[in-house]
Amino acid sequence: MAGLQDDCFRIGDELMPFDEGLKILKARAHVVVGSETVTLAKALGRVLAEDIQSPLNVPPHDNSAVDGYAVNAADLSNVTETRLPVTARIAAGHLLGRRAEPGEAVQIFTGAPMPDGMDTVFMQEDVALDGDAVLLPPGIKAGANRRLKGEDVCQGDTVLRAGQVLRAQEIGLAASVGVGQLKVRSRLRVAVFSTGDEVADASSGAIQPGAIYDANRHSIAALLRGLGCEVTDLGILSDRVGEIRSALHDAAPGHDLILTSGGVSLGEEDHITHVVESLGSIDFWRLAIKPGRPMALGKISDTAFVGLPGNPVAAMVTFMRIARPLVLILSGRTNVDPHVFKVPAGFAMQKKTGRREWLRASLQTDAGGTLRAMKYPRQGAGVLTSMVASHGLVELPEDVATVSEGQLVDFIPYSEMTQ
Repeated sequence: MAGLQDDCFRIGDELMPFDEGLKILKARAHVVVGSETVTLAKALGRVLAEDIQSPLNVPPHDNSAVDGYAVNAADLSNVTETRLPVTARIAAGHLLGRRAEPGEAVQIFTGAPMPDGMDTVFMQEDVALDGDAVLLPPGIKAGANRRLKGEDVCQGDTVLRAGQVLRAQEIGLAASVGVGQLKVRSRLRVAVFSTGDEVADASSGAIQPGAIYDANRHSIAALLRGLGCEVTDLGILSDRVGEIRSALHDAAPGHDLILTSGGVSLGEEDHITHVVESLGSIDFWRLAIKPGRPMALGKISDTAFVGLPGNPVAAMVTFMRIARPLVLILSGRTNVDPHVFKVPAGFAMQKKTGRREWLRASLQTDAGGTLRAMKYPRQGAGVLTSMVASHGLVELPEDVATVSEGQLVDFIPYSEMTQ
């Protein structure tokens, strides 16, 4: 696939509203992965690479929706019980083999093809048997309990579209129209680094005074895998320019995206921005957001680059709301926006206008049975326990200055931002 343009993420030096930045990202990014053909058994979670048209009708013929007795509605009395001889039995997967005659009934089972000349099915629990005949009560509507040919899918219908993620229901639909293989996008290959002399891996045992265990690399890698990416964990980069340059240079050829956390602020030891710029191009995105303002996007050769903030909550939130749409577009997804739900706030607060804010919140039912979004009490960008104890993010737009209890707010469940 064609690489990204060198200046595709360039947005200038002005502090930019979140929606404007997201619009630019969506407009300039494009698919960078190829495609492959897989069986249905291996299609779960993959991104469809081409539209699928149905080669047939589903169901392929009129069929019975219930176990019972098929009849011609014209043979029924609207006021008294009708007695018809039962002349045949049809199981699913079998045909009557002839046209039904007027004045007869046929025992039929769910899914069995409706005989020509019959249009209505009585449920077996609604009738009575009298020897070789069936007694049918009045009042049934013509066509009852009959599934029509093509009722679900008509031949030629586009049943699946390129860019969809294949869930169990899409795979089942493909199977139902006789499609046994699907052309899907290759998995986006992502290299993940953490940065900083203070960061140590959790497997390293005891850490030195002043050090912290690395949470970001593991949480971001897990988020990427949840989006269907092929992730390479390349460990922790120290705050040495030569090591950073060598690692990023070597990682670029085998990956579609390089993602780091930390080192993209303006401090003396924040080297990532300068190294990426020397290897390709970068733009320091000054978005009016909280948490997570320090963020960088760019390229290393033909490989996209995202630099997330170092604080663990800020890293996860900016990934979910900014990096995730980019990852999905690069992967071939077409629907990259999470579903947003209006929920009454279970809290009150003041907010600084001019910036987008995300609050960690949980959904709780109050005494009156109303679901409310309850703000986690500690909202610091380093309070990772807030991500565990909450159900999602309350998103407050730039023009909001005050939130009152009971006011409807936008709530995005984590499940909407992790798949």
